[in-house]
Amino acid sequence: MKKILVTVVLGVAVLAGAQSAQPAQSQPAAQPAQAQPAAPQSTAPVIKDPAEYNAYVAATQSKDPAAEISGLEAFLTQYPSSIMKNQALEILMSKYQESGNSPKTMDTAKKLVASDPNNVRALTLLAYFDRIMAQNGDPNAKQLLVDAKKYGQQGLDNLPKFTKPDGTSPEDFKKMTDQMSVVFHAAIGIACLQDKDYACSITHLRAAVDGSPQDFSIVYPLTLSYLSQTPPDYQNGIWFAARAAAIAPAQAQAQIEKYARSQYVKFHQGDDGWPAILAAAKSNGPQVPIPLPPTPADQAHAMAIATAPDKMDFAQWEFILGNGAQADQDLVWTAIKGKAVQLAGTVIKATATEFDIAGSLDDIDAKKADITLTFEAPIPARLIPKEGASIDFQGEPSAYTPNPFMMTMEKGLLAKPKTTPRPPVHHKPAAQ
Repeated sequence: MKKILVTVVLGVAVLAGAQSAQPAQSQPAAQPAQAQPAAPQSTAPVIKDPAEYNAYVAATQSKDPAAEISGLEAFLTQYPSSIMKNQALEILMSKYQESGNSPKTMDTAKKLVASDPNNVRALTLLAYFDRIMAQNGDPNAKQLLVDAKKYGQQGLDNLPKFTKPDGTSPEDFKKMTDQMSVVFHAAIGIACLQDKDYACSITHLRAAVDGSPQDFSIVYPLTLSYLSQTPPDYQNGIWFAARAAAIAPAQAQAQIEKYARSQYVKFHQGDDGWPAILAAAKSNGPQVPIPLPPTPADQAHAMAIATAPDKMDFAQWEFILGNGAQADQDLVWTAIKGKAVQLAGTVIKATATEFDIAGSLDDIDAKKADITLTFEAPIPARLIPKEGASIDFQGEPSAYTPNPFMMTMEKGLLAKPKTTPRPPVHHKPAAQ
């Protein structure tokens, strides 16, 4: 996995709404003077021990954050089985987070998840911090991602059951749960990418990016997920590479943009159109399609209009006649048909009246004939070349078949120019 170190900060909205839960204290029963209507039962946990109750209230009502942390730690030590244990841990976790003490925040979150495996707040923090530490190069990154994936899955499983905290508006609650969902999907996605499970990483990272499109720490890994699978998904991969370049940290922007452009050129067979893709990515607009690479017919047409047929080599003729539109084939064929041309090639098979010759390097390597040269008079036996011999010859193109390609040349002559021209390179169609 390609690593780009990033520094990110968890939004406070993740734990927005954490409140000091106030327990009810049990009171001695009093004899009523007369029958009274039954009072509604309290839904708050009941602390029966007055000393425990007073310790909890004293800890949670302190105005000094340090004193509140100290009081909560003391309460949890003194009353490890308190009915208020989970609430105390949740408040303590929130206070450590507010103070910027990440190690203590995570340690408290782990204790809370051990006591309450369904606590979405704690699972959010653990999934987030484990993932970020792993991405930032922590020596224990492998185990951190294992844990992040576990917490992420627990979080997704429990998020539908997470109830709106008192005093939180429906709008704020939705923002909170949306952010939690991003955290969980990102943790799972990064872990799957590390394991080269690209289907998993794409599923979860795409969900995370859809919820947080400006977060480079998940946009770039989504890029790698699309482009690392077999075969690569260039449409999505190149787009998110461009998005990653648009939002990358300043120190990484040039590197990411270079990578994105290289993937575009690899797919499109050229950089034409790349500036428009990058501009669209930088505008934060909707995803745009990546232009498809030119077809063999497109390449043949570009070749046909770039060079006059009488200035082309044999491989260019072969490519255009074998792949071009009829108009491009006609352009070349009209120019060379019946004209005496001198070429070089390798003998595949030879008789006194006909030679089968490979005229392009690809066909020479494949030992495959692409020219049939016929002679008006038989060649003397001493001049008939051996199979595999390189020869210079002259002939007049008279016919061709495009697929498989074969050109027939008449009025063959064995020529020996002062310098032997190098066989031309065959122009392969771009990969589709």
